[in-house]
Amino acid sequence: MRELLGSLGQPGADAAHTGELLFTIDEHAHNGLATALWERVFLYRLEARLRGLCAIGEHAHNGLATPLWDGVFLYRLETRLRGLCAIDGRLLEWHARSFIIERPNGMQLRSELPRSLGFTDAAAIVVGTIIGAGIFLVPSLVAQSLTSPSAILGVWIFGGVLSFFGALAFAELGAMTPATGGQYVYLREAYGTMVAFLFGWTYFLTAVSAAIAWLGVSFSVYLGYFFPMSNMMERAIGIALIGIIAAVNYRGVRFGAGVQKTFTAAKIFGIATLIVSAFFATPTPSAAPSTAAAFSFSAFGVGLIACLLSYDGWAAVSAVSGEIRDPKRNVLRALAAGVLLVILIYTLTNYAYLRVLSIPEIVAGSRVGSTLAERTLGPTGGAMISVLIMISIVGAVNGWLLTQPRVYFAQARDGLFFRKFGEIHPRYQTPGFSIVMQFAWAAVLILTGSFEVLVSYAMFALWLFYALTVAAVIVLRIRRPHLPRPYRMWGYPVTPVLFIGVALWFLVNTMLERPIPSLTALAIILAGIPVYFVWTRYFMLEPEAHVSRKLSV
Repeated sequence: MRELLGSLGQPGADAAHTGELLFTIDEHAHNGLATALWERVFLYRLEARLRGLCAIGEHAHNGLATPLWDGVFLYRLETRLRGLCAIDGRLLEWHARSFIIERPNGMQLRSELPRSLGFTDAAAIVVGTIIGAGIFLVPSLVAQSLTSPSAILGVWIFGGVLSFFGALAFAELGAMTPATGGQYVYLREAYGTMVAFLFGWTYFLTAVSAAIAWLGVSFSVYLGYFFPMSNMMERAIGIALIGIIAAVNYRGVRFGAGVQKTFTAAKIFGIATLIVSAFFATPTPSAAPSTAAAFSFSAFGVGLIACLLSYDGWAAVSAVSGEIRDPKRNVLRALAAGVLLVILIYTLTNYAYLRVLSIPEIVAGSRVGSTLAERTLGPTGGAMISVLIMISIVGAVNGWLLTQPRVYFAQARDGLFFRKFGEIHPRYQTPGFSIVMQFAWAAVLILTGSFEVLVSYAMFALWLFYALTVAAVIVLRIRRPHLPRPYRMWGYPVTPVLFIGVALWFLVNTMLERPIPSLTALAIILAGIPVYFVWTRYFMLEPEAHVSRKLSV
């Protein structure tokens, strides 16, 4: 491989021969645009230069410069290699998704996290991160808007199908670019580094960190069903829970995946017990159908917003795409199987509510899950639901801590975040520092109480980036049709357009109904723009401005 690239660097090398060599490297060349070194492992000495293939340092080949640190191939050792150069008037894009660099002392440094997650691990992340406390609480909010059983079941199924379309979009992107960081990587490849930076900025400061903090405190609230405690004690226990789960994931992705599978299985078993108890219970007179109001799309939309809150979390698994074995198959299988299983669970759970409880009872009970359990399982039912919700919360927190620190890891590898976040623990092979800082920031939000404010901004930010990511399927199909796509989104372009349309409606409706939280969330996102320019100007020696130019080819 080294000799092959060396021949490319000879001055005056024959352009046609160069093209043949590039084709030999990758075996894919379309319309003069070759993608070379895709997911190859290769070796270079630190002093190696790629003269002729692309420009190094202050030099430019055919007017396109790719500056690397101090004119050598080191590129911080941790950062993913990326370049754009011209050969014989044609643009060449090259990537090094996984590489090994030989250091002067002969030691080798692996640049990526090991692929140690299988299909079951990935599916457990999808299911366990989605199912939290929402299915036990949100049905009351849905029933306030929709007063007929068919409409209630319909909105839950529609919300699930919409989430499934989003999962299919992520599956195409994940199979095409199976890299650690997931959604961050997809946004970077479609829109450039600034949008990707804003995504990481928003998720770390508000969206994900506030969600983790909220889940930790919610765990303490439900623990209070058994052990009454003060507000300060609730916060301390919430921080302790997040700290323990962070420590587990710090020790290794296999530990985190094991916890995820255990708690996901436990919550599915608990929900199945609740559903079966409802089917065996005799419907009471109070469960007789109530008089349904006329159907309205406005009421359906309000109910859909509540459902989408409960389905959130399906995108989290994309962040560990770089650690999933055979990602071109398993990312799709995990997303499809996981979301479909959640749709089935949510539909059956709501049917169980409607079978035993009347719609007025569902509306009146803020904890409809507890009401159903007490009706079908007796006095112990309330305690069982509290335990089940706590199990669900643990699984959701573990899912977020297992996946989201990989976003900041990938961002740091691109030079767009503090270098420390991009370090791999030499023993546990995890982004240890990134996990620790995710825990630390969530703990700060709990101690200050600011998570209660920030979590109200989270859904607006999450769905804005969901819309952009699904739109990236269309953008990359148009701009980069040559890229290999092991899976192509079913129903394209109807399914992504439908998802984007509903997402935009969700954002506009949220802005109209809750203007202050929505505008604040948008302000937080936009505040990252000057930070991005300051960072790339003063803290990043190689601001990858050429990436966005590359993607427009």
